[in-house]
Amino acid sequence: MKVFQTNEIRNIALIGGAKTGKTTLAEDMLFEGGVINRRGSVDDKNTVSDYRDIELERQNSVYSSVMYTIYNNHKINIIDTPGFDDFVGEVISALKVVDTTVSVVNAQNGVEPGTETTWRLCAKHEKPVIFAINHLEHDNSNFDDTVNQLKQSFGGSVTVIQYPLNTGHGFNSIIDLLKMKMYKYPDAGGKPEILDIPAGEKDKAEGMQTQLVEDLAAGDESLMEIFFENGTLTEEEMFKGLRLGLRNRGIFPVLCINAKQNMGVGRLLEFIVNNVSSPDEMPAIKTSSGRELSSKTKDPATAFIFKTSIEQHLGEVSFFKIYGGEIKEADDMINGNNATKERISQLFVFLGKNREKVDKMVAGDIGATIKLKNTLTNHTLNVPKFSDDKIAPIEFPDSKFRVAVKAVNQADDEKLGMALNELHKMDQTIVSGYKKELRQQILEGQGELHLNIAKWHLENNVKIPVSYLPPRIPYRETITRVAQATYQHKKQSGGAGQFGEVHMIIEPHEEGKPDPSSFKLKQTMRQSSVTPLSISKGDSDISVSIRGKDAIELEWGGKLVFYNCIVGGSIDARFLPAIMKGLMEKMEQGPLTGSYARDIRVFVYDGKMHPVDSNEISFKLAGRTAFSMAFKEASPKILEPIYDVEVFVPEDKMGGVMTDLQGRRAIIMGMEGGMIRAKVPLAELNRYSTALSSLTSGRASYSMKFAEYGPVPPDIQDKLLKEYEEMQEED
Repeated sequence: MKVFQTNEIRNIALIGGAKTGKTTLAEDMLFEGGVINRRGSVDDKNTVSDYRDIELERQNSVYSSVMYTIYNNHKINIIDTPGFDDFVGEVISALKVVDTTVSVVNAQNGVEPGTETTWRLCAKHEKPVIFAINHLEHDNSNFDDTVNQLKQSFGGSVTVIQYPLNTGHGFNSIIDLLKMKMYKYPDAGGKPEILDIPAGEKDKAEGMQTQLVEDLAAGDESLMEIFFENGTLTEEEMFKGLRLGLRNRGIFPVLCINAKQNMGVGRLLEFIVNNVSSPDEMPAIKTSSGRELSSKTKDPATAFIFKTSIEQHLGEVSFFKIYGGEIKEADDMINGNNATKERISQLFVFLGKNREKVDKMVAGDIGATIKLKNTLTNHTLNVPKFSDDKIAPIEFPDSKFRVAVKAVNQADDEKLGMALNELHKMDQTIVSGYKKELRQQILEGQGELHLNIAKWHLENNVKIPVSYLPPRIPYRETITRVAQATYQHKKQSGGAGQFGEVHMIIEPHEEGKPDPSSFKLKQTMRQSSVTPLSISKGDSDISVSIRGKDAIELEWGGKLVFYNCIVGGSIDARFLPAIMKGLMEKMEQGPLTGSYARDIRVFVYDGKMHPVDSNEISFKLAGRTAFSMAFKEASPKILEPIYDVEVFVPEDKMGGVMTDLQGRRAIIMGMEGGMIRAKVPLAELNRYSTALSSLTSGRASYSMKFAEYGPVPPDIQDKLLKEYEEMQEED
């Protein structure tokens, strides 16, 4: 393959909902460009894009596929992305590196959830959008309704460039308003006849072209002046307005295709070559050092890894975009994220699972390499001069669906951990890790389908049978008032015994709260390992003299502040670390439900020792038990994780979604522009993606992000306490 220069390169992503025909369109593009000599089909399971076993079984895309085609001596890099929202990470990684998107819309269904989701992503990433309306050959397709829906959903900048002469069975002709010609295709598709617009259609076409010219002129002052002066634009001026408007997201062109019969695809490729900006015409990006990268060949070589795939017979494949300079085989580069040296052993361009070796690639191009040692998705490769420079990483969405995953056979536990790490390499929105507090391996993703695909991969590709279980909720425990307890640990069983007595006070920790000198307590509590509990009623004042203070930032959030208030040597200083160890054991496995405890101040102010039997284990047990006793008397509270949830929902489904959220103990924070903002307990979000899809016929989407911990309602706290007690009894 020749080395294509930056101005000869176009980078596009095919986006949109499931079953809109993106994979079939990609097949047509490759065929039209001559890089394949026969078009495959999804039904026949032989497309270039969908080649993985799970995609062949499901007959839809699960991963993005990187391809290219050649048209009019230009290289068009194509990333075919999945249509289901569960695989949104594949779309986001593609949007990082392409310059323009082609949103494929099914003319039978109009604007679908996938259309809306990908539109929002394109707006966030400031990517130009071309709409390709597909499936015009079906009897229930409606071009005009689809265009109206696009305009209502995405604004008046949606601009018709082509319209079909005849939709439904027998569709074969497209009116092109730029060329002012009719493209008529053979029944089986292929090369069209380019004809004059029929006389009966000319007035409609001229009226629509006038509107198109006005839209194109509106995006540029100089063109607007020409339009006011001449009443129209020349073909060259129209192309200028189109290129500017598309690049600046001022125009969203609408074209027509029938991907199944390969109609309109050649003209779409011509439109892309003529009107989509090359990489060096797009806005520059800035690196972590402030260096601007504008895809110029003269700049130092810089490449960004946007996707990692594990391919049969190849191993780990790293897909990259070159943001500056040139990259050749055997080049040595430095990973800006970890300072390791990497050699580009081989360079490839990919067509799905097939690859072609190349010697060199230039700025703006998309390619792949293999056998990188320490380079992952979101890493930047630089020349040594800029060894620590980085391109901003892809921002993947937070997880929305969680399960606990467990190998059916315990012997597979280690293998499962490695397989989950490999899954994360390929899909950054698959996140897993063992949660010590939950005692579960938690697997997180974007939805139920997403994690079901992960399960399929583990069981069919890695051969590890796994079970999915409900994930436990990471509750927190804390206290709301002051309490005191005394505990004496005493044990004698021949030889050296055990003895330790600890007197402690606990209270809630609040940032900035001054250290106290005394406490007024409602009651005091005393218990021994050999005597029953005794409580003395009535108020009592206890003064404390702080000798030392240790504030511990807990890894799960909050603080434990430990005060040494021992006077007169009632407890030797060497036993205080043992008391602290006992406290931390109960902080890690709280007294109420075994969850982490947080935000507590502990004052150890008195105790007793035995000259022979006192030792570290005795004081650890005494401190731990005294803490547990005081905790239960300090009006304890269970806290639950609360998430900020944003639900994007059509207006006609808003009421049902609101009612459902309120049933999940949500606090509605606001509604605007088809979005509901709410704070929802994590315990109520289990399987929410599935419920929301069912409630809105798949038309809604949502995001969630951890916000804070808040107290659970009393009835739920009682239920959790009872469940924990029953579990302890069973153990």
